[in-house]
Amino acid sequence: MQKIAVVLFNLGGPDGPDAVRPFLFNLFNDPAIIGAPGPLRWLLAQLVSRHRAPRAREIYGHLGGGSPLLANTAAQAEALEAVLRDRWSAAGRDVRVFVAMRYWHPRSRETADSVKAYGPDGVIALPLYPQFSTTTSGSSLDDWARAAAAVSLGVPTKAVCCYPEAPGFIGQAAANLRAALDDAAAGGRPRVLFSAHGLPKKTVASGDPYQWQVERTAAAIVEALGGARAGDLDWLVCYQSRVGPLEWLGPYTDAEIEHAGREGVPLVVAPIAFVSEHSETLVELDIEYRRLAEQAGVPLYVRVPTVGTGQLFIEGLADLVEHARSYSGPICSAVGGRICPPGARRCGQEAG
Repeated sequence: MQKIAVVLFNLGGPDGPDAVRPFLFNLFNDPAIIGAPGPLRWLLAQLVSRHRAPRAREIYGHLGGGSPLLANTAAQAEALEAVLRDRWSAAGRDVRVFVAMRYWHPRSRETADSVKAYGPDGVIALPLYPQFSTTTSGSSLDDWARAAAAVSLGVPTKAVCCYPEAPGFIGQAAANLRAALDDAAAGGRPRVLFSAHGLPKKTVASGDPYQWQVERTAAAIVEALGGARAGDLDWLVCYQSRVGPLEWLGPYTDAEIEHAGREGVPLVVAPIAFVSEHSETLVELDIEYRRLAEQAGVPLYVRVPTVGTGQLFIEGLADLVEHARSYSGPICSAVGGRICPPGARRCGQEAG
């Protein structure tokens, strides 16, 4: 029987208050996040993690002291494994889905040990970031390559770099948005804010395709709504979670909330770069931005759930796994070849 290991990658999060500072240190010590030379980056990561830890503990305090991201990702892994087993059982294939977190446990090296113990004939690497960025999927895939080499995994590996317009992801996101729009209908014609995690402008200027892919995702979700609803929708893409002194992608979500308040416009806020509930959705969007909306005079604030373990999304992930398995190269997009425009010099497929 052929054995396939699928590895899902996500950011990770502290599992308790004592883990907050080391989690932040791991984050800021990543050269994909802070591109300074090693010793300087280590020092900066120490300083930044010490400075940010109290605020971060306050955020995670709303969630019981730690992040729910691992539990939510494990639920996605379990659901995906069930779908793949159902699809592959007649073909004589066994599959196990593993989780690897970038900045907290289980990290890639721990997961690589587990994958090796399973003894697969092949590995499919699947980041849970629909839109590729060097700071997320790129960093995770590089980290996995190092971990797999360290444990001498030595089996063929295929990777999915991005799926910003994949039917399962878009279909689930559109279904969730449709339900939220129905909930908001009584408040008048709402504006939809498609909110994605921010990125410094200099990262995009270096050729990172993240912003372009985020915009493709938003447009695809609107198109998937169909009919008059799509044609009449008031919507825009905005960015949240910026930190530090650099100039970040805009417009900013909090500024757009204040703008909607001045206009008296109801809001539906849809996170489109996160596929699981965690601090940026459960605290930043649900608590902090909801409070901002109330203070700004927004008449109605509805937040769209992430795609989570929605059937369309999980089936879509299974489609991506099967597509990667049959793809001729080591790394593919949802459609196989490169989808990024020529100016995206740091496209995920450059590794392939």
